[in-house]
Amino acid sequence: MSLPQSRRTPTRAQIATQRAFRAIERFMHIEAVSGVTLLVAAAAALVWANSPWAATYHALWHTPLSIGIGDFVFSRSLHFWINDALMTVFFLVVGMEVRREIHYGALASVKLASLPIIAAIGGVVVPALIYVSVNSRPPLIDGWAVPTATDIAFAVGMLAILGRSVPPGVRILLLALAIIDDIAAVLIIALFYSGGLDTAGLLVAALGILAVIGLQRIGIGSAYAYILPGAVIWIGLLQTGAHPTLAGVVLGLMTPVLPGRTREPAIDAAMRAVSDCARRLSGVGGETGPLAQPLRELRLAQRDLQAPVVRVGAALHPWVAYGIMPLFALANAGVTLDAVDLGAPGAVAVIGGVVAALALGKPAGILLASWIAVRLGLCRLPPGVTWAGVLLMGLLAGIGFTMSIFIANLAFTDETLLAAAKLGVLLASTLAAILGLVYGATFLHPRGTSQRS
Repeated sequence: MSLPQSRRTPTRAQIATQRAFRAIERFMHIEAVSGVTLLVAAAAALVWANSPWAATYHALWHTPLSIGIGDFVFSRSLHFWINDALMTVFFLVVGMEVRREIHYGALASVKLASLPIIAAIGGVVVPALIYVSVNSRPPLIDGWAVPTATDIAFAVGMLAILGRSVPPGVRILLLALAIIDDIAAVLIIALFYSGGLDTAGLLVAALGILAVIGLQRIGIGSAYAYILPGAVIWIGLLQTGAHPTLAGVVLGLMTPVLPGRTREPAIDAAMRAVSDCARRLSGVGGETGPLAQPLRELRLAQRDLQAPVVRVGAALHPWVAYGIMPLFALANAGVTLDAVDLGAPGAVAVIGGVVAALALGKPAGILLASWIAVRLGLCRLPPGVTWAGVLLMGLLAGIGFTMSIFIANLAFTDETLLAAAKLGVLLASTLAAILGLVYGATFLHPRGTSQRS
């Protein structure tokens, strides 16, 4: 008699496949890799937009994509669906990161959050002031918020490249700073880059929020159940004139940080389901049919073991890091250099203002605000973090890329100024990354880190 299939020894091919998939899964959660992927997408966009096939690049993103039911048809360009729809998922992950950090992370208390909050304020105010000092007249001044944002994936990816020479506290501070920067960027978008609010749209969005609350109250744990109310919130915000990607932030902040309440503890349910599987398997000679119910209970218990904010965030991370963000970079980083008219009014000022504000203003604002706060006794540097580490954090925070380009799209309607702003963001982010890597490799080697202050 042959053994049941589930008890057979795995073949070499199966073992190799399992190892390969585990390696790919680990690889996809390495932060440096996601940063490199984003860089490759941006480089590909630049090359494509300045190649003999540049016309196909621009034509692709203007391709109309429609959805409809009956007589109702909603048609928008591919660029809209990427920037206004897919990026909602990115903001959902950002919202969940903020929610998690507020509950039990770097933002869980005023004491923990005071330094990154003050540093982030300096990193927003100083770049904005530098930009405005160069571009004080309309419509150039509309881009004041472009150099205020930090790209989490790129900044943390560059930090990961430096390896163990960077103290763990610097990484935590940079993460907290980038998260607070994202909060600031979301608030800026909501307050300054949204049109007049339509109350009818607000009512639609409120209905979606009430539906989310209702599903949570009755204990619905499946993430798929929240897609429809999330879409209602998105549609409502689009109708109000606010940027619809804010729907992702709303959903992220509403995501529970604790496992849902169940009649039976999830770990007990999992153990009972495993025991039931073993009993049924041994009793029916390996037939898989009777296992359907205990396997379903095991999947539900496995889902309930983790808080939704952790489970959903982990599930979406690869899609965001290796799908949505590279696609956004590919669709938005393709600045045709011939289209950047340096002779056009304000183009040079926009480029110079963005570069100076991001590459110089960010580290200056972060370092200055942190130093003043520590000197006044409002906070203190975390253990193992020196002023050299704070400066490194400031340099890497000058990598604006994703969020900066996103805000640039909202700030400028003039194509010449938009192209100039995007070029400024690309130049500034590249300069900030180079400065951060060179400085980190030179001044934060293991022997010298602990001696600097």
